[in-house]
Amino acid sequence: MDWPHDPDGEEGSEGKRKYDMAIIAKKVDEDEDFPLERDELVAEYGDDPIRINYERVVPLREIFEYVEPEEFETMVDMHKAVGAAMRAGDFWEYHPQGADPEKKRA
Repeated sequence: MDWPHDPDGEEGSEGKRKYDMAIIAKKVDEDEDFPLERDELVAEYGDDPIRINYERVVPLREIFEYVEPEEFETMVDMHKAVGAAMRAGDFWEYHPQGADPEKKRA
């Protein structure tokens, strides 16, 4: 894919390689942007590259295809929805199983 900017460059990760949630969280201001509409975020940043791991980069819109809430009241709400979406979309390699998964380091 032809990215609008380098996922590992200054605009994509502030000069250091950052991953998934850290990159998405930098796109919003916790004090000014909430409540936040999911579709507005995707309209503005949908093509931005999000590094999942050392070898996989996807556009933000691919992750948000799995985000269910249409609006987030807080940053924590957004993090929970994006985390659930990343598990549902099989973006993460680590997946706890069951209702009460064994505690493991990711």
